[in-house]
Amino acid sequence: MVDWNEKFAGKVSRRLAKEQVGWFVTVGADLNPQPRPVWFLWDGESILVFSQAKARKLAHISGHPKVSFHLNTDEDGSHVVVIHGEAAVDPACPSADKVPAYLRKYRKGIRELEMSPEAFAREYPVAIRIRPIALRGW
Repeated sequence: MVDWNEKFAGKVSRRLAKEQVGWFVTVGADLNPQPRPVWFLWDGESILVFSQAKARKLAHISGHPKVSFHLNTDEDGSHVVVIHGEAAVDPACPSADKVPAYLRKYRKGIRELEMSPEAFAREYPVAIRIRPIALRGW
């Protein structure tokens, strides 16, 4: 498991708390990586992503729950963050419009999609939790 008190992990935790977009990488049935940019919320222990109900990533994590999650580097390719983890649907998670921290982070983006928080929650009703297992980067 990741020791979030370690210096590099602490920097990563701070970036996870503020960055807007991460790259969620699942593995398809053909075993090819399937990266996609996602909005996410870091709670200090797991990464929360909301998904459309028919998204392929749901089938991917059902068959292959080991995933990775990356943050963008800077323009020089520094500040690399790669998180290896396990993903699962979290049926106990409230809908996106009922997660105050998620709304604080993405209210503007939801508005730019010309959606209300309630409409966003209907469009992206499935909560996925990514539990970090290992961390690498520089």
